[in-house]
Amino acid sequence: MIPLLELCSVGKVYPGGVATRALEEVSFAVAPGEFVALVGASGSGKTTLLNLVGLLDTPTEGSLRLAGRDVTGAAEDLRAELRRDLLGFVFQFHYLLPEFTALENALMPLRIRGTAAEDAGRARVRALLEKVDLGDRLHHRPGQLSGGQQQRVAVVRALANDPQVILADEPTGNLDSRNAHAVCDLLRSLTKELHKSVLLVTHDETIAAKADRILHLRDGRLVT
Repeated sequence: MIPLLELCSVGKVYPGGVATRALEEVSFAVAPGEFVALVGASGSGKTTLLNLVGLLDTPTEGSLRLAGRDVTGAAEDLRAELRRDLLGFVFQFHYLLPEFTALENALMPLRIRGTAAEDAGRARVRALLEKVDLGDRLHHRPGQLSGGQQQRVAVVRALANDPQVILADEPTGNLDSRNAHAVCDLLRSLTKELHKSVLLVTHDETIAAKADRILHLRDGRLVT
Protein backbone atom coordinates (compact mmCIF):
# COMPACT_ATOMS: atom_id res chain seq x y z
CA MET A 1 0.00 0.00 0.00
CA ILE A 2 1.45 3.35 -1.05
CA PRO A 3 1.70 5.83 1.87
CA LEU A 4 -0.30 9.02 1.43
CA LEU A 5 2.46 10.95 3.16
CA GLU A 6 6.14 10.02 3.19
CA LEU A 7 9.23 11.89 4.41
CA CYS A 8 12.72 10.56 3.76
CA SER A 9 15.71 12.09 5.61
CA VAL A 10 14.06 15.52 5.62
CA GLY A 11 16.06 18.41 7.03
CA LYS A 12 15.41 22.13 7.28
CA VAL A 13 17.97 24.85 7.84
CA TYR A 14 17.04 28.52 8.12
CA PRO A 15 19.87 30.73 6.80
CA GLY A 16 21.09 33.82 8.57
CA GLY A 17 24.13 35.19 10.34
CA VAL A 18 24.11 31.91 12.23
CA ALA A 19 22.22 29.19 10.37
CA THR A 20 19.48 27.53 12.42
CA ARG A 21 18.81 23.83 11.93
CA ALA A 22 15.15 23.16 12.69
CA LEU A 23 14.87 19.57 11.43
CA GLU A 24 17.39 16.82 10.79
CA GLU A 25 17.04 13.38 9.18
CA VAL A 26 13.29 13.08 9.73
CA SER A 27 11.80 9.99 8.11
CA PHE A 28 8.32 8.53 8.50
CA ALA A 29 5.26 7.57 6.47
CA VAL A 30 1.52 7.75 7.06
CA ALA A 31 -0.61 5.04 5.49
CA PRO A 32 -4.10 5.55 4.08
CA GLY A 33 -6.58 5.66 6.94
CA GLU A 34 -3.87 5.95 9.60
CA PHE A 35 -4.13 8.44 12.48
CA VAL A 36 -0.65 9.56 13.59
CA ALA A 37 0.13 11.96 16.44
CA LEU A 38 3.30 14.07 16.49
CA VAL A 39 4.30 15.12 20.00
CA GLY A 40 7.02 17.52 21.04
CA ALA A 41 7.79 20.44 23.29
CA SER A 42 7.77 24.05 22.11
CA GLY A 43 10.77 24.60 19.84
CA SER A 44 11.11 20.92 18.94
CA GLY A 45 10.39 21.56 15.25
CA LYS A 46 6.71 20.58 15.10
CA THR A 47 5.60 23.77 13.35
CA THR A 48 8.44 23.56 10.83
CA LEU A 49 7.56 19.96 10.06
CA LEU A 50 3.87 20.77 9.64
CA ASN A 51 4.73 23.67 7.31
CA LEU A 52 6.78 21.31 5.14
CA VAL A 53 4.10 18.62 5.06
CA GLY A 54 1.46 21.28 4.38
CA LEU A 55 3.51 22.50 1.38
CA LEU A 56 3.88 25.94 2.92
CA ASP A 57 7.67 25.57 2.90
CA THR A 58 10.27 23.36 1.23
CA PRO A 59 12.90 21.12 2.86
CA THR A 60 16.60 21.89 2.67
CA GLU A 61 17.45 18.20 2.49
CA GLY A 62 15.67 14.93 1.84
CA SER A 63 12.44 14.23 0.01
CA LEU A 64 8.71 14.60 0.58
CA ARG A 65 6.05 12.54 -1.20
CA LEU A 66 2.31 13.17 -1.15
CA ALA A 67 -0.11 10.55 -2.48
CA GLY A 68 2.84 8.81 -4.14
CA ARG A 69 4.07 11.97 -5.86
CA ASP A 70 7.44 13.61 -5.18
CA VAL A 71 6.61 17.18 -4.21
CA THR A 72 9.96 18.11 -2.67
CA GLY A 73 10.80 20.93 -5.04
CA ALA A 74 7.36 21.62 -6.49
CA ALA A 75 6.72 25.14 -7.75
CA GLU A 76 4.44 27.39 -5.70
CA ASP A 77 1.48 27.16 -8.09
CA LEU A 78 1.61 23.35 -7.97
CA ARG A 79 1.96 23.37 -4.18
CA ALA A 80 -1.11 25.60 -3.96
CA GLU A 81 -3.05 23.21 -6.19
CA LEU A 82 -2.00 20.19 -4.12
CA ARG A 83 -2.91 21.95 -0.86
CA ARG A 84 -6.34 22.70 -2.27
CA ASP A 85 -7.02 19.22 -3.64
CA LEU A 86 -5.21 16.80 -1.33
CA LEU A 87 -4.88 18.46 2.09
CA GLY A 88 -7.30 19.58 4.77
CA PHE A 89 -6.23 21.77 7.69
CA VAL A 90 -7.53 22.09 11.25
CA PHE A 91 -5.88 24.67 13.51
CA GLN A 92 -5.85 25.48 17.22
CA PHE A 93 -8.17 28.42 16.55
CA HIS A 94 -11.19 27.77 14.38
CA TYR A 95 -10.73 30.86 12.15
CA LEU A 96 -14.40 30.90 11.20
CA LEU A 97 -15.57 34.04 9.42
CA PRO A 98 -17.99 35.80 11.80
CA GLU A 99 -20.30 37.14 9.09
CA PHE A 100 -20.99 33.67 7.65
CA THR A 101 -23.14 30.85 9.02
CA ALA A 102 -21.82 27.46 10.08
CA LEU A 103 -22.83 25.98 6.73
CA GLU A 104 -21.30 28.84 4.75
CA ASN A 105 -18.04 28.56 6.72
CA ALA A 106 -17.87 24.81 6.17
CA LEU A 107 -18.47 25.35 2.44
CA MET A 108 -15.65 27.88 2.14
CA PRO A 109 -13.11 25.46 0.53
CA LEU A 110 -15.69 24.65 -2.13
CA ARG A 111 -16.35 28.35 -2.63
CA ILE A 112 -12.62 28.94 -3.17
CA ARG A 113 -12.56 26.03 -5.58
CA GLY A 114 -15.58 27.44 -7.41
CA THR A 115 -17.81 24.44 -6.71
CA ALA A 116 -19.83 25.65 -3.70
CA ALA A 117 -23.02 25.82 -5.75
CA GLU A 118 -22.84 22.17 -6.83
CA ASP A 119 -25.53 20.07 -5.19
CA ALA A 120 -23.27 17.09 -4.44
CA GLY A 121 -20.70 19.15 -2.54
CA ARG A 122 -23.29 21.07 -0.56
CA ALA A 123 -25.12 17.87 0.30
CA ARG A 124 -21.89 16.21 1.51
CA VAL A 125 -20.98 19.17 3.74
CA ARG A 126 -24.50 19.43 5.12
CA ALA A 127 -24.47 15.70 5.91
CA LEU A 128 -21.14 16.04 7.71
CA LEU A 129 -22.48 18.93 9.82
CA GLU A 130 -25.50 16.83 10.72
CA LYS A 131 -23.20 13.91 11.59
CA VAL A 132 -21.34 16.10 14.10
CA ASP A 133 -24.64 17.15 15.72
CA LEU A 134 -24.82 20.58 14.11
CA GLY A 135 -27.86 19.93 11.96
CA ASP A 136 -29.86 22.44 14.00
CA ARG A 137 -27.04 25.01 13.86
CA LEU A 138 -26.48 25.22 10.10
CA HIS A 139 -27.62 28.83 9.90
CA HIS A 140 -26.09 30.03 13.16
CA ARG A 141 -23.11 32.37 12.99
CA PRO A 142 -19.92 31.61 14.97
CA GLY A 143 -20.88 34.03 17.76
CA GLN A 144 -23.97 31.90 18.37
CA LEU A 145 -21.94 28.68 18.73
CA SER A 146 -19.91 27.30 21.64
CA GLY A 147 -16.15 26.81 21.31
CA GLY A 148 -16.59 23.08 20.78
CA GLN A 149 -19.26 23.66 18.14
CA GLN A 150 -17.04 26.15 16.32
CA GLN A 151 -14.19 23.65 16.20
CA ARG A 152 -16.55 20.97 14.90
CA VAL A 153 -17.43 23.32 12.03
CA ALA A 154 -13.68 23.72 11.43
CA VAL A 155 -13.26 19.93 11.24
CA VAL A 156 -16.05 19.68 8.67
CA ARG A 157 -14.52 22.57 6.71
CA ALA A 158 -11.24 20.62 6.55
CA LEU A 159 -13.13 17.68 5.04
CA ALA A 160 -15.21 19.75 2.60
CA ASN A 161 -12.95 19.21 -0.42
CA ASP A 162 -12.73 15.47 0.30
CA PRO A 163 -8.94 15.65 0.87
CA GLN A 164 -6.75 12.59 1.33
CA VAL A 165 -4.69 13.92 4.25
CA ILE A 166 -5.80 15.98 7.26
CA LEU A 167 -3.17 18.08 9.05
CA ALA A 168 -4.31 19.08 12.53
CA ASP A 169 -2.17 21.64 14.38
CA GLU A 170 -3.05 21.57 18.10
CA PRO A 171 -6.76 21.36 17.18
CA THR A 172 -7.81 20.92 20.82
CA GLY A 173 -5.39 23.41 22.36
CA ASN A 174 -7.99 26.15 22.77
CA LEU A 175 -10.68 23.92 24.32
CA ASP A 176 -11.45 22.68 27.81
CA SER A 177 -10.69 19.01 28.54
CA ARG A 178 -14.18 17.70 27.83
CA ASN A 179 -14.49 19.48 24.47
CA ALA A 180 -10.88 18.67 23.58
CA HIS A 181 -11.47 14.94 23.89
CA ALA A 182 -14.84 15.21 22.13
CA VAL A 183 -13.32 17.04 19.14
CA CYS A 184 -10.39 14.60 18.93
CA ASP A 185 -12.75 11.61 19.08
CA LEU A 186 -14.85 13.23 16.38
CA LEU A 187 -11.83 13.86 14.16
CA ARG A 188 -10.70 10.28 14.59
CA SER A 189 -14.11 8.70 13.94
CA LEU A 190 -14.87 10.87 10.90
CA THR A 191 -11.50 10.33 9.27
CA LYS A 192 -11.59 6.58 9.94
CA GLU A 193 -15.06 6.35 8.44
CA LEU A 194 -13.99 8.39 5.39
CA HIS A 195 -10.57 6.62 5.20
CA LYS A 196 -8.48 9.77 5.50
CA SER A 197 -4.92 9.92 6.80
CA VAL A 198 -4.33 12.26 9.75
CA LEU A 199 -1.19 13.87 11.13
CA LEU A 200 -2.10 15.46 14.45
CA VAL A 201 0.37 17.79 16.16
CA THR A 202 -0.13 18.11 19.90
CA HIS A 203 1.71 18.59 23.18
CA ASP A 204 -1.05 16.73 25.07
CA GLU A 205 -0.12 13.08 25.64
CA THR A 206 -3.72 12.15 26.53
CA ILE A 207 -4.88 13.42 23.14
CA ALA A 208 -1.95 11.74 21.38
CA ALA A 209 -2.90 8.42 23.03
CA LYS A 210 -6.00 8.31 20.82
CA ALA A 211 -3.82 7.95 17.71
CA ASP A 212 -2.83 4.69 16.01
CA ARG A 213 0.82 5.68 16.40
CA ILE A 214 2.77 8.39 18.22
CA LEU A 215 5.92 10.09 16.90
CA HIS A 216 8.08 12.09 19.32
CA LEU A 217 10.08 15.04 18.04
CA ARG A 218 12.93 16.49 20.07
CA ASP A 219 15.38 19.15 18.91
CA GLY A 220 14.40 18.59 15.28
CA ARG A 221 14.84 14.79 15.37
CA LEU A 222 12.43 11.90 15.77
CA VAL A 223 13.23 9.96 18.94
CA THR A 224 12.07 6.56 20.21
